[in-house]
Amino acid sequence: QVQLVESGGGEVQPGGSLRLSCAASGSIFFSIVTMGMGWYRQAPGKQRELVATITSGENTNYADSVKGRFTISRNKNTVYLQMNSLKPEDTAVYYCNTPNAVYSWGQGTQVTVSS
Repeated sequence: QVQLVESGGGEVQPGGSLRLSCAASGSIFFSIVTMGMGWYRQAPGKQRELVATITSGENTNYADSVKGRFTISRNKNTVYLQMNSLKPEDTAVYYCNTPNAVYSWGQGTQVTVSS
């Protein structure tokens, strides 16, 4: 299985920013080109949710909870999630995958927002 490698998480105070990265190997790069990619998150005790997607045509979509604060982008072999104005409710493990989750889940990267 292709390993998805997320990075860039950390602990930040409310209102802070983080930039997440998702490394894309050859097959993942192909998926980025053909199917697009998305960022998911899973908070403690909650289901994994899709928060942002970018299509092969560069269209982006966001969950209502992150609109205006998060920006998904891609360049070559990497998918990014710029997160601004972070809130405590953004605390979660963040994962990248295709919108239909075709790949096995990676370990994700922890984002913690607290005072």
